[in-house]
Amino acid sequence: MNSKNFKVGTFNVYNLVLPNVVYYDNRQYSTEVFAKKKAWIAHQLNCMNADIVGFQEIFHVEALQQALEESKLYPNAKVVAPVRTGEGPIVALVSRFPVLRHRVYEVFPAEAKLTIEGAAIPIHQFSRAVLAVDVALTSELECTIFVVHLKSKHPIFPDDVDRNDPIEKAKGQARALIQRAGEAIALRVILMEFLKNRNYPVILMGDINDGGLAVTSQIMSGEPPFRKISFEQKQKNWDVLLYHVKDIQSRRSYGDYYYTHIHNGHYESLDHIMVSQEFVAENPHHIGRVGYVSVLNDHLLDDTLSDDDVKLWQSDHGQVIAAIELKR
Repeated sequence: MNSKNFKVGTFNVYNLVLPNVVYYDNRQYSTEVFAKKKAWIAHQLNCMNADIVGFQEIFHVEALQQALEESKLYPNAKVVAPVRTGEGPIVALVSRFPVLRHRVYEVFPAEAKLTIEGAAIPIHQFSRAVLAVDVALTSELECTIFVVHLKSKHPIFPDDVDRNDPIEKAKGQARALIQRAGEAIALRVILMEFLKNRNYPVILMGDINDGGLAVTSQIMSGEPPFRKISFEQKQKNWDVLLYHVKDIQSRRSYGDYYYTHIHNGHYESLDHIMVSQEFVAENPHHIGRVGYVSVLNDHLLDDTLSDDDVKLWQSDHGQVIAAIELKR
């Protein structure tokens, strides 16, 4: 297939904050540690060499721009982020392709309202705003990139409870799961506007804080149609599906290496790239296809086995890169 390749990647940088600025009550980077963090991010970006990168846990866009400058890979690239920075972690995107427009989603769409037995669940906005960026892959081909960072598994506690109490911890984890599920539903509603009844390419990337087979992940991506339903109904389902590049790679390779985070000895896949059917080779009308998928995770440390210290300037997440081959 005559094609042109480009690469997309997702990168949770882990608290990218300018030096000597306090975050999370009492943490801050010294000038020396920040310089090492900036250099490490630049090194990872050089290894990724992606044309479009979605970032998570950016406190200051200026800090990201410094890391991009140090990498020397993005001299003319466009950086897009929500306006608010410094108050808490946000997502961002850098693109070598022309950026046409972008949108920021903070509040859930009305259609995402969730009720159980008539009672409304009072979740109305994303814990971290979603970024949608329209880029021009060619002079005639536009694509929308979503960068997301869903609520983590870290428990949500009221102020007046004992956080070491097992029951309170269980309730806190349930609250976090409900928040993440609500965000997944809201994101699915937003995605449907871009996917349904359109031959339009969409890429979603980011830290979704769940594995690819988790319910929250499947809420966002949709589920493949049951093989015994009619072909017409299958087509309707395929039209609104997102496909994990991990699964596309797995069908083409014997390798099984995909983990992006290690917590308490558990190797997890929290960071994902998903594509619409326009980038799936099995779709007879595809405009491109996912080629090679790689994960940079050698820096991750299993602290249940190792006595080595985790470097302050490194991320606790691996980076995911997917090469996409466009038809000419």
